[in-house]
Amino acid sequence: MTNMRQTFGKTLTEIAKKDKNVVVIVADISHGVFSDYREVIGERYFNIGICEPAIVNIAAGLNKVGLNPVVHTIAPFLIERSYEQIKLDFGYQNLNINLVSVGSSFDYSKLGCSHHCYEDVAILKHFKRSQIFLPGSNDEFEVLFTQHYKDNKINYYRITEHPHNHKINVDVNKREYSFKIKEGKDLTIVVLGSQLKNAIQSEEILSKQGYDIEIIYFNTVKPFEENIFLDSIRKTKKFICIEELSYSGGLYEECLKTCLKIDKKIESDHLSINDFIHEYGSYEQLSKIAGFSLENIIQKIKNLKNK
Repeated sequence: MTNMRQTFGKTLTEIAKKDKNVVVIVADISHGVFSDYREVIGERYFNIGICEPAIVNIAAGLNKVGLNPVVHTIAPFLIERSYEQIKLDFGYQNLNINLVSVGSSFDYSKLGCSHHCYEDVAILKHFKRSQIFLPGSNDEFEVLFTQHYKDNKINYYRITEHPHNHKINVDVNKREYSFKIKEGKDLTIVVLGSQLKNAIQSEEILSKQGYDIEIIYFNTVKPFEENIFLDSIRKTKKFICIEELSYSGGLYEECLKTCLKIDKKIESDHLSINDFIHEYGSYEQLSKIAGFSLENIIQKIKNLKNK
């Protein structure tokens, strides 16, 4: 089965064959993923090594002369380590960049907290011109990247090693960022990216216990598409947000802002990462530590429903 990083390489290769302005810069990573790209378009592929702030600076220079840079490496080094360069070169100067990360949250679970990254979305949301995409499947990545890589924005694509494996009907001709996965009336699960798998499994368990739950899925935090969410919470009056991000600055924040447009009281809860995870282990083990176990999700839903 093709993983999302391979889909990234394939998608980018096909785009770059037609678009001569695309240039790829990596920090000594994913060389196998870009083997076809290098073979066909090697003159627009640069491995600068593990000096991420310099890579972002180089991307700014390339964009200044008319090229469209795609910069790729591990999330904490691409976003947190390079924040000042992103701010100065692309925030202040209104330049275009495509930032594509791997290792989202704690995908690199066995490499320790230096390789974890929960705050990347919160950091980039600050920029007025940023767009933040968290595709949970290969199809979603291909469509979102194809649609937006030429936007004059700070584009961030967060690749996951743990896709949800649920078919989302995305269309390259439609800019859609939220999807109703299941109809319900008791409570709304609002879920982001790869956590859709947990949301669906939780709903299946709870439906056997008499709960009628609606699921709204997002693959983009910014722009935030509010209409499907608004229709849902007007009906259910309660929602729980599940996102594998920092407690502050993510999807839940956008949902709360949207709730201000509704006169009636809305009850809500939030499942996210609210502190550093110091432990080592598998992705599943760290997910449990962070609170993303099925048991914890189900209990939070029950508590909210019975409020």
